[in-house]
Amino acid sequence: MSEFWSLMDDEFGAGYARSLGRDLVLTDVGGRSALEALEAGIDPKAVWLAVCDAKDVPLQRRLGKDRKPKR
Repeated sequence: MSEFWSLMDDEFGAGYARSLGRDLVLTDVGGRSALEALEAGIDPKAVWLAVCDAKDVPLQRRLGKDRKPKR
């Protein structure tokens, strides 16, 4: 779940990500918002991909930002 929100924040910014998660209706997850889909137990990866499809996120950005490993 935290990875889902990290991807959302990286792609859309923290404030807009929360708004999208709450308000954007995703047909790929049964006409639910991302938040509703997650609360219903739908796999976060499926929800993320539904958001990507709805918002036309390019394939190269669907895996999120590269991050340096923590030491």
